[in-house]
Amino acid sequence: MPKLVFSRHGLSEWNKLNQFTGWADVDLAPEGVEEAKEGGRKIKEAGIEFDVAYTSVLTRAIKTCNYILEESDQLWVPTVKSWRLNERHYGKLQGLNKKETAEKYGDEQVHIWRRSYDVLPPLMEATDEGSAAQERRYAMLDPRDIPGGENLKVTLERALPFWQDEIAPALKDDKTVLVAAHGNSLRALAKHIEGISDEDIMDLEIPTGQPLVYELNDDLTVAKKYYL
Repeated sequence: MPKLVFSRHGLSEWNKLNQFTGWADVDLAPEGVEEAKEGGRKIKEAGIEFDVAYTSVLTRAIKTCNYILEESDQLWVPTVKSWRLNERHYGKLQGLNKKETAEKYGDEQVHIWRRSYDVLPPLMEATDEGSAAQERRYAMLDPRDIPGGENLKVTLERALPFWQDEIAPALKDDKTVLVAAHGNSLRALAKHIEGISDEDIMDLEIPTGQPLVYELNDDLTVAKKYYL
């Protein structure tokens, strides 16, 4: 039975400051490091042995992946990094304080930007400071693939090819897979895996640093789901 483990990165420095993060490359806070390590210890206690790990190209997810593998004595496991597993891009909201943004635009508008399935945030231009279009890590991408902002629908459309080309084939080959990524990229994949509706996905929250285990049938439908 294929096994898939999701781990949202530990608390980041901007999570701690209540700021929109998105594609901004923010490090883990000390508490986030400990969350990631604890996740690794739980995986070791559960006896889960990975064949391959996947993560984004953002520091907080990469470090979470490494801490999990190190604490579970599996740092040698092959790891693949992809921009397709990046957090949802929050556009011009990136770097803004969530509370201050709510005071400016209203709680309802910010809730829609944060949680709705298909509403885009205010978009960032390629020439704006902090745009991913100016970063070397994305230089190999077609400029049309670099977002100025995303909702969950667009995040899923971006992540799905990686699921279909990399993760799903590994699972169908009966491999045990770790995906250490972000709240919204994992929510997007969970929506696809579990068949969650556009409305119900708004209520799904994946906590930081807590491994989520899927035991899957051969057709990759969910047989069992639980947190460690």
